[in-house]
Amino acid sequence: MDHEKQSRQVMSGVSDAHDGMKALPRKKFKKPNKSQFDIDELARGVQSGSRLHLGKAITLLESTNPEHKKRGQELLNVLLPKTGNSIRIGITGVPGAGKSTFIETFGTMLTELGHRVAVLAIDPSSSRTGGSILGDKTRMEELARNPQAFIRPSPTAGTLGGVHKKTRETMLLCEAAGYDVILVETVGVGQSETLVRGMVDMFLLLVLTGAGDELQGMKKGILELADAMIVHKADQENLPLAKKTVREYKQMLHFLQPATAGWTTRPLAASSLEGTGMQEIWEMVKEFEHTVKESGYWNKRRQEQTQDWFHSMITDELLGRFYGDPERKQQVREMEQRILNDRLTVSQAVAELFK
Repeated sequence: MDHEKQSRQVMSGVSDAHDGMKALPRKKFKKPNKSQFDIDELARGVQSGSRLHLGKAITLLESTNPEHKKRGQELLNVLLPKTGNSIRIGITGVPGAGKSTFIETFGTMLTELGHRVAVLAIDPSSSRTGGSILGDKTRMEELARNPQAFIRPSPTAGTLGGVHKKTRETMLLCEAAGYDVILVETVGVGQSETLVRGMVDMFLLLVLTGAGDELQGMKKGILELADAMIVHKADQENLPLAKKTVREYKQMLHFLQPATAGWTTRPLAASSLEGTGMQEIWEMVKEFEHTVKESGYWNKRRQEQTQDWFHSMITDELLGRFYGDPERKQQVREMEQRILNDRLTVSQAVAELFK
């Protein structure tokens, strides 16, 4: 018998299995829902305090991919019951006030006291330029390496409302991850101060020595947003002038409407270089939290902030859908020309657009 014939005979005895026996039908296993698996895994990772999982969760929420956005909202919904247990502090300052240095020194001290600190940034320019702050981690190198801290640059978004939304959602994720102090830094100028005031419990304004000069360069209304003024860089030969500035602000603040009901805005001196004043600032923050919670305004303000966020998102969504329609976009351009050529009033143009 030649080899080929022998092979055919052997193979004829092999049906579906290697031993010649009929193989059992294969079980069809249902593929797990990968999307849901990812969400469950991310939620567990975030709640365990993993910075890696937190970073992935934030990236998912910031994505413009429709599927990612949907999954990001599902994740946020799962984690929502774990949010709200932090104190949210906004930090702004006049140019050169040293916000980053202050945040690093203050944040490091808080981690040494056993707190977990998240630092988020709001940069209105990112909504215009499409970029985000690149230097956050390099500006706060020590804090960035601290395992009890998490630093996230400003999100990139098409609109200021988009930056607001993403920062608010990032804040909630950080709370779900166990960060009990959230520091939100304003970067640049514009609407960022008002935007941050609308998402935090307490607002700190960093100034330099020389109250009169500082007020000249300060935008009207920013003083009225602050719950405390920190006279920064109060060290070395600058210390006597810093103390004088604190006294001047103390007198001045009597004439201003307080930013938070039941709380009197107060000035304090601090130095990131020497680390002085940081403990006093934290004691003041705790006093603020206790006072405002006792009055009932803490929860009231948070509810109002959530309502404002909801309505601002409706506005942002409507604008996005309106200008996202190519035909509508063209119509708007044509209307603009008719207005500029005095062939149509602005009110007539708007009425025509919404016919």
